[in-house]
Amino acid sequence: MSEPVNVFQQTRKHLKTGNFSFLSSQVAAWQKLTKRIQPLLPQPEQWQVVCYQSGVLTITGENQAMISQLAYLQKQYISQLSQIQELSDLCKIQVCLRNPPQSKPVVTKTERVLSPETKELLRSAADFINDPKLSQALLRLASNKK
Repeated sequence: MSEPVNVFQQTRKHLKTGNFSFLSSQVAAWQKLTKRIQPLLPQPEQWQVVCYQSGVLTITGENQAMISQLAYLQKQYISQLSQIQELSDLCKIQVCLRNPPQSKPVVTKTERVLSPETKELLRSAADFINDPKLSQALLRLASNKK
């Protein structure tokens, strides 16, 4: 039986590039491993490998129920996953809760365009209001000044 290859072990050639190539290859290996283990783990969760070192596989998921199921049935999943060549020395699975990515709302700046009638109504309202601050605010709104 051959010795397992540790793709996460830093080599001398990575020192010159500031570890970027090492980290890139590490992330690529984790992504490849994620695709291999995904169908074997509880579904419909989107599992993600974040580390595999010294026989410990660390993965994340977004669903607490699926994470609990995986932790509870860890021995069965270890026996299944250890059939994969890269995970032949697997002895433990650590599972962490991952926050789902939040899509940020796209804020677009829209210019306010008031019709001439609306501007005139705002100016007229400003004339009738006794509060000077409110009157000034209405006049600014009518002139589209910020």
